Amino acid sequence: MTVIRCFVAVELPSHMREEIGRLASRIATEGLRLVRPELVHITIKFLGELPQEKVDQVAEALGRVKAAPFPVQVIGMGAFPGRSVRVVWLGLTGNFQELYQKVEQALSPLGFSPEARGFSPHVTLGRVARPNAEISRKLNTKIADFSSLDLGSFTVDQFYLKKSTLTRGGPIYEDLAGFPL
Repeated sequence: MTVIRCFVAVELPSHMREEIGRLASRIATEGLRLVRPELVHITIKFLGELPQEKVDQVAEALGRVKAAPFPVQVIGMGAFPGRSVRVVWLGLTGNFQELYQKVEQALSPLGFSPEARGFSPHVTLGRVARPNAEISRKLNTKIADFSSLDLGSFTVDQFYLKKSTLTRGGPIYEDLAGFPL
């Protein structure tokens, strides 16, 4: 049986991705794997590996999600979980909680459980494969320089069901379906 690795996401405008690419190069350090700018997105929900039949059901359910377009501002930089950095991120303002809740409600009847950690809208800039005190110290110093960063705003007016294919050269993302707000 063929399975497809899927997630639900919001895309950023291309001009913002370019700026994020320039910004990411300024925080680059050994041990941090940067996300390629063309792959930067906002994950609403990771779905995992699904058989094609389930992908079709997910797309149908997501097509029924109704929410209004909303403005978003990309502001601030931080890290998860904090002292021992695993993920470097950009913060977001905007009504992501409404979209997240409606996606959760649409997918719940298909057996998808709500996120245990809740939802924290962010743009992942990079990941640390082997966190240690030295890498965390370097990254936290760089992150502090960008804590009041403001990359501007855009309007979220659609979201996507995306396919993720993992390769040695990094993930490849494909849009399976788009859903206007």
